[in-house]
Amino acid sequence: MHPLAYIALGANLGDRDQNLAYARKRLAALPGSRVVAESSVEETAPVGTVPQGAYLNQMVALETALSPRELLAALHRIENDAGRVRMVHWGPRTLDLDIVRFGDVHIDEPDLVIPHPQIEHRDWWQRELTELGAGQ
Repeated sequence: MHPLAYIALGANLGDRDQNLAYARKRLAALPGSRVVAESSVEETAPVGTVPQGAYLNQMVALETALSPRELLAALHRIENDAGRVRMVHWGPRTLDLDIVRFGDVHIDEPDLVIPHPQIEHRDWWQRELTELGAGQ
């Protein structure tokens, strides 16, 4: 059995429901991977000071043979294919995918930190992790 990665999905531009569905479909199609559980979808206020609309958020548990780095690269490809443009930190986006946890792995590098450093500050992630049976 491969490790479980918990991936946060968020969208606040375009058809938010469709963007999350697109992400779930693409995650399930990753090599050596399968979505084993999905949290409920919930609407949340945006984080930061950039004026923007509310987000739809969800978390999935992904069993994967990919390494954390390979998974991160795949998430960036999915975001890009969904039309994400990285212009403003914590700005609006068609799709945002974050590795929240990856098995028991701990990584602290400039471009990849696992577990995600914002877990404690995002109550919706805590609810979603709990719903998936991986709560704090």
